[in-house]
Amino acid sequence: MVGLERTVLPLLGEQDFGLSSKTAITSFIVSFGVTKAVLNLFAARLSDRIGRKPILVAGWLLALPVPFLIILAPAWWWIDLANVLLGANQAMAWSMTVIMKIDLVGPRRRGLALGLNEFAGYFAVGVTSWVTGYIAAHSALRPQPFYLGIAIALVGLGLSLLLVRETLGYVALEAGTARSAPGARPPTLGRIFRMTSLGNPSLLAACQAGLVNNLNDGMAWGLFPLFFAAHGLGVQRIGLVKAVYPAVWGLLQVVTGPLSDRVGRKGLIAWGMVVQAGGIWLTVLVPRFDAWIAGAVLQGLGTAMVYPTLLAAITDHAHPTWRASSLGVYRFWRDLGYAVGALLSGLVADLVGLGAAIHVVAALTLGSGLVVARLMAAPRPAPVALPAQP
Repeated sequence: MVGLERTVLPLLGEQDFGLSSKTAITSFIVSFGVTKAVLNLFAARLSDRIGRKPILVAGWLLALPVPFLIILAPAWWWIDLANVLLGANQAMAWSMTVIMKIDLVGPRRRGLALGLNEFAGYFAVGVTSWVTGYIAAHSALRPQPFYLGIAIALVGLGLSLLLVRETLGYVALEAGTARSAPGARPPTLGRIFRMTSLGNPSLLAACQAGLVNNLNDGMAWGLFPLFFAAHGLGVQRIGLVKAVYPAVWGLLQVVTGPLSDRVGRKGLIAWGMVVQAGGIWLTVLVPRFDAWIAGAVLQGLGTAMVYPTLLAAITDHAHPTWRASSLGVYRFWRDLGYAVGALLSGLVADLVGLGAAIHVVAALTLGSGLVVARLMAAPRPAPVALPAQP
């Protein structure tokens, strides 16, 4: 569903809707990111109460109108509305795929499970980015590329209804073997939010790295197609460059996820942010197609090192009974990065140009890696419980 937009939608804003402001064009990423961030928090918490599958199905129901809104949009605010629904779909459906795999696999192989999950999702983003670019190059920017979205939403809903089984029972099983403070009541969402965001240096490092990772992805989503087009690249070749980054990201997570189970989380996360920054700088400093492909490979490699590893790092520190809520807090900060990245890069691009905006985001990405290297604990701790509430 996300891959439908990564090549075509920024070009659609500029060419079909006549938007010249980069901030206005990237507004659809802001609506997506804010909605996904906020609903991540509450979807995860609600899934602890009513189960994972109902949230998964509700998320796919919200995906159904998205391609129709984009196809029929007479004004850009329809696109923003479509991305509110897409953000809700991702917060509910995608979050549940993450949480359900963690429920199923147990504490020893979470990196493997998350690597497989993120591989499936982001490899599909890469393929769909290329397919929509190809379709748009041989037809038009809309409606043809978005017919695919109708089929994707229907398949996702059908699979969720018919094949997916509830996993909440596995949480109760794991909680029975985990250490827990005697007499402790389940912590409130407020306490979990404070603990995950600020209460532990390692969790703080993970949350800021997640935010900056999606900040640079939000910039790449909104500005890279415009940057490539400004250098004369056609929509089909833009689609190819845009496909390489998530495809490499997706494929390599099959390796980096389980690797983090063996070597720990800190090094992969810190170096992954550094590699991302290098890929972004290569893209802006060497304006050639081969360099853009190489930059996309580096950005994909760095993100593959970071993405499943950050999720696994959060679960290392969370008790099974509040793990989903802690993941929701992390994903709140991580996906808020889409909105921050889109706003920041759009404003800087409007003020001083596309190149300057890309440089700023690369520098922030490098800085985030240094924060991880300084703050995150190297050992991989066992899950612990929060102290009992008074």
